[in-house]
Amino acid sequence: MSLDKISAQLAGSKKSLPPVESWNPPYCGEIDIQIKANGDWYYHGTIFKRLALVKLFASVLIKEVNKEVNNGVSKATAEYFLVTPVEKVKIQVDDVPFVLTQWRWLDEEKTVMQVSTNLDDEFTLDEQHPLIISENGNLYVTVRRNLKAKVHRNVYYQWVDIAKEIKSKKGTELIISSAECQFSLGSY
Repeated sequence: MSLDKISAQLAGSKKSLPPVESWNPPYCGEIDIQIKANGDWYYHGTIFKRLALVKLFASVLIKEVNKEVNNGVSKATAEYFLVTPVEKVKIQVDDVPFVLTQWRWLDEEKTVMQVSTNLDDEFTLDEQHPLIISENGNLYVTVRRNLKAKVHRNVYYQWVDIAKEIKSKKGTELIISSAECQFSLGSY
């Protein structure tokens, strides 16, 4: 499996996202592609220099979650794959594949927030794209399918500046609102 072969298979793809959910290609092994925690993509240890190629591969990225039970303890592990109609190859993702790098208000009333990733995915922070806090306190947003983006530190600090402090059972929570949804940035 090579980058050239995958690129050729995807070359005819339209601008919209391919219907990867409907593809069921055979597993063809691993390819030495790694997505670092900062969102950079590497092939054989060398950073991708062509953003268009990274976006193309990201459009066919899927995540599969496997659940294992060991001594009564359930553990979920995630694996990431690039899929085409004829091949499925495993890649390595250090944390999550995207980084949420920007945001802006879509209206003057500041009720709907648009966010964007390092690969220019844009969407509204809402019920379909919720903000969640991991067990270790990191913030993530669902981008598409079950793929997530980690909230960049700069975005986090900007959100802290606009958040409202609300008393809750967890203590004082920092809350931001978008599209009639409320999201916690954490509590103290």
